[in-house]
Amino acid sequence: MLHDVCGLQAQLLTAASLGLRARTTGILSADVTRTLNEERSIVRTWLMRGTLHLVAAEDLGLLLGVLGPLFAAGNKARHAQLGLDQEVKRRGVTAIRRILLSAGPLTRSEIVHRLRRHGVNLDRKTQAPIHLIRLAALEGVLCLGPERENGEATYVLIDDWLERPRSRSSDSALGELARRYFAAYGPAAPEDLLAWSGLPVSQARSAITMAAPSLAEVRVGGRACLMLKQRIKRGNEHPAGSPTVRLLPAFDTYLLGYRSRDLAVPAVLERRLQRGGGWRHPAVVVDGRAIGAWAIRKNGPRGQVVVETVETVTPSIRQGIAAEVSDIGHFFGLELTVSETRLRA
Repeated sequence: MLHDVCGLQAQLLTAASLGLRARTTGILSADVTRTLNEERSIVRTWLMRGTLHLVAAEDLGLLLGVLGPLFAAGNKARHAQLGLDQEVKRRGVTAIRRILLSAGPLTRSEIVHRLRRHGVNLDRKTQAPIHLIRLAALEGVLCLGPERENGEATYVLIDDWLERPRSRSSDSALGELARRYFAAYGPAAPEDLLAWSGLPVSQARSAITMAAPSLAEVRVGGRACLMLKQRIKRGNEHPAGSPTVRLLPAFDTYLLGYRSRDLAVPAVLERRLQRGGGWRHPAVVVDGRAIGAWAIRKNGPRGQVVVETVETVTPSIRQGIAAEVSDIGHFFGLELTVSETRLRA
């Protein structure tokens, strides 16, 4: 599934796990943990837009090959502010590789402590440590490993943790990235690929040109968009029946995969889902269109899912929400109830 959507944004691992739940059937939170830490067929690291994503391990070579050098070369001004000049970064990444080779998995603070023995002194009170760790990830040195019992992230060497990702030539990888994006998110416009990937305009254009033989142009809301040729269907694609209801988590890729969310999110709800600070709240989505927000309030083994909607909820939609809440309860091992309210414009 992660292969099909090119990954899920994962600065919150719980949210990414719920994103997996929404796209599969019958899985548990423990299944995600096992797949991540034991089977290691999925991996968490910095990729699209230079942000944390959960991706299929088989795709890591492709994604790092295109995006790693791009974002590793960025943030020079911020790095300079943090005391991370080119020499410190070079020595720091080399030291991190040696440290994790002998002692990984390690937390951020444990890495910073050991870096001092290698002559790399970072101020723990600044963002210098995480910027150096992120740089090492973008250079293909490390990825995130298992969380500690307290939920703290650890980092591991990619070479130790996974079979070495197979890289591709930059040209073939760039075209494949565009093809995969439009397969997952099409119909979408070229500017949507830019927003999702973080590629510069010139590279995005080259990527689309290379992927062009497998793409078709369609028009959506007056905009020229692209999608995979084999995904174009004729006739009624959505026969009458029960609506498809999904409770999508915070930062879900469905709502982050496009420059504009106008077609999927009404303006009044956009203000509720995006309250500033870069935070994208969980959304109730019906047949691909967001109609509300939701949140879990836990109390031990029980909890309540609070649903706020901007539209009238029909009995069939309410039934779909109830099924999703039941599945989320199964996923976490919680007994959940539902509370429904109406958002004011």
